[in-house]
Amino acid sequence: MEIVVLGSGAIGSLYGAKLAEENNVTLVGRAEHVRSIEERGLRIEGLESRTVRLRATTALTHLDPDTLIFLTTKVPSAAGALGPIAPFIREDTTTVVLQNGLNPEQIARDILPPHAVVLRGITQFGAIFESPGKIRYMAKGYTVLENHARSSRIAAVLNKAGLDCRIADDIKTEVWRKLVFNCVVNPITTIVGGKVGDIADPELNRLKQLVIDECLAVAAAEGVLLPGDLLQQINATYAGSNNVVSMQQDLLRGSLTEIDYLNGAVAGVGRRHGLDCPLNNALADLIRGMEALARERREDRKTSSGSDSAGRGLEVTKK
Repeated sequence: MEIVVLGSGAIGSLYGAKLAEENNVTLVGRAEHVRSIEERGLRIEGLESRTVRLRATTALTHLDPDTLIFLTTKVPSAAGALGPIAPFIREDTTTVVLQNGLNPEQIARDILPPHAVVLRGITQFGAIFESPGKIRYMAKGYTVLENHARSSRIAAVLNKAGLDCRIADDIKTEVWRKLVFNCVVNPITTIVGGKVGDIADPELNRLKQLVIDECLAVAAAEGVLLPGDLLQQINATYAGSNNVVSMQQDLLRGSLTEIDYLNGAVAGVGRRHGLDCPLNNALADLIRGMEALARERREDRKTSSGSDSAGRGLEVTKK
């Protein structure tokens, strides 16, 4: 199958590497990552240790018939990634939006032409982008895919690649379940500067439960009921995980996080229903503040580096 992975960060690179064993895969990513893959291949460490040779590019100039696209950028980068390829989208092209948060698939539907087939997907795999050309495979999971006439074929491709695809008749419920998990795990472990497994600390249970309760109230207002003890599920799912959430990785790189599509989105939907979400609002505000601080520090480093370089240049001149 012709497959394009649009956004070859940690998850996109992992999916691309696994799918490349049986399919014609093209990774679309940043120049440094692409250059490294072209020169040395894509290196995977962690749960697997191997080097994968596959096509990589910074931009697409066309799409072949019957192409499957996985959109794996961060949500804030989705519009910039989809805009350039919109003219190439065919009626037989399928785009799977494999992103976090509420309604990122709507961004794709708004940008792509009316004939575009856009499906929502969810990934439970975990990976870290270590350096250009190298990722660390941290957690084995599964893929959830919206039910559609094309879903069975896509699921077969994913399953053959070891990406365990499950077709969901009720994708909205699955989206909300993943959203609640992300609203708890991502900001809290980012704020404390810990690994994913740290979320199971019982000292955090009260905070986690308050966030969950707000999310469940908003989900119910949207007609989604999530059964079971989600606090227990979160603790059991992530206890012992050495992975680092993508939100923390974003801050370390000075990039925008997806907080506005996670806790920020829950608070926004809550307001429409007249529901207060003080904990989700507070977590969103804290992460936004950390984003601003990370950007300031990055700019300071650039300025300092430039000044040092200028100073060194003067010293050489004097000599």
